[in-house]
Amino acid sequence: MSSKQPAAPAPKKKRRQQFSETYRMAKKGDPKLGLILLGTFLVFGLVGFGLFWLIPGPNWIFAVPGGILTGTLATLIVFGRRAQRSMYTQIEDQKGAAAAALQMLRRGWVSKPMVAFNKQQDVVHRVVGRPGIILIGEGSPTRLKQLMASERRKHERVATDTPINEVVVGRGEGQVPLPKLVRHLQKMPKKIRPAEMTDTLNRIKALDAQRSTLPLPKGPMPSNMKGMRQNMRGR
Repeated sequence: MSSKQPAAPAPKKKRRQQFSETYRMAKKGDPKLGLILLGTFLVFGLVGFGLFWLIPGPNWIFAVPGGILTGTLATLIVFGRRAQRSMYTQIEDQKGAAAAALQMLRRGWVSKPMVAFNKQQDVVHRVVGRPGIILIGEGSPTRLKQLMASERRKHERVATDTPINEVVVGRGEGQVPLPKLVRHLQKMPKKIRPAEMTDTLNRIKALDAQRSTLPLPKGPMPSNMKGMRQNMRGR
């Protein structure tokens, strides 16, 4: 007689656990998050109640659930935005923060963290998407110039026809702040087609194969933001 397999957790219970985990992480950087979410639910719930109350017929039948749904939807939207902002605030000063932020990119992007680095732990990440190849630097702008110039030359040799862009993450002039990094990449003009992107990825495989023996810089990596995004979406 075969033994019974343990029952898998109910989807609703799993989603609640994911939501709770995301809420706890976000609250560390946003202590007033609970009050803000409660206020959002009450305000938009009342607005929704008022709007549905104007529907002809038995008003309360539409107004009560309509107010609850409106308040819940507004609360989830506010929660998602503030949770993401909170996580950026918590990791912004950590080494490798840009690599964590790049995990928030959706389909159509292929990122590879730390394709180059130096002893001072300045690092260069790489993203390949419709804009082409994007080299993303983290660290001292002065030291990054040489590091990124070297990476540009390497990529130009294997992907001669692909546009190569450079982005430096930071708060200085000409730099892109970490919270705006993903949006900045998504707004870049599209210069290559999906088929060309596939060809580019195949071309840089040989370049990446030479990096397999290089030791990665030491130090803690920031929290996994991709996991946070999946939690908010209940996945």
